[in-house]
Amino acid sequence: MNTTTTPVLPRPHPPTENLCDRKHRLAPPKTWSGRLGLAMQDALESFVAKVSAHGDPHIYETKTFPWAAELEADWKKIRAELDAVMVYRDQMPSFQDILKEVSTIQTDNDWKTFFLAGIGMDCTENATRCPETMRLLGQIPGMKTAFFSILSPHKHIPAHRGAYNGVLRFHLGLLVPEPRERVRIRIGNDFRNWTEGKALIFDDTYNHEVWNDTDGYRVVLFVDFTRPLRQPWHWFNERLLNIGALAPFLREAGKKQTAWQKKFYKK
Repeated sequence: MNTTTTPVLPRPHPPTENLCDRKHRLAPPKTWSGRLGLAMQDALESFVAKVSAHGDPHIYETKTFPWAAELEADWKKIRAELDAVMVYRDQMPSFQDILKEVSTIQTDNDWKTFFLAGIGMDCTENATRCPETMRLLGQIPGMKTAFFSILSPHKHIPAHRGAYNGVLRFHLGLLVPEPRERVRIRIGNDFRNWTEGKALIFDDTYNHEVWNDTDGYRVVLFVDFTRPLRQPWHWFNERLLNIGALAPFLREAGKKQTAWQKKFYKK
């Protein structure tokens, strides 16, 4: 009598160290000025965590943000617009082509971006091709950055952390290849899988890492939005984020995005 068994999908072992701490960094600075800057950042992020309106978890319950359900309900409208632009995936810029700092975790062309909004960016041409997506993004209070984040088959994004915990990150699964268990993200010491039409909200200043161990493309709607703080700190945080548009690296990213749009749509 023939019998079959279901194969067990490989899964990374949980980290042996506790990574649920935003102070965990892969390469702490060695200079005194770097250490001073790091200490100031840690102090600011510690304060932001204390005045956060929804506590300081590394992964949030989706219901904490009622607008997330609206995007989940209309996810197929976003998916339809994604399908239309995915035809041009090979011509899209890799993440580090727009934001050079990403080159510390990626040097290949397997993480593509289609920007819809960004601090200091003009994404008008892209946005006009995704009207339903833009309408739904308008439901997110304090939306700062939004793009289709496209991972190629067998892409791994190594461990890293975000720049500032005054924003939170929202992922909406749009294209998740099978087997879904092989498309995953580790946030701190916890693993999550994406599901098409479902949201994942987390604090990206906690150490995190991504795998797409399948033969298909993984795409999420990637959004950074202002972290809700108790007043008057929320007001100050919004002002700080707006001032951030003047940062040299964001001005450079804005110029690169404009240049890519001009070249792409001219063709």
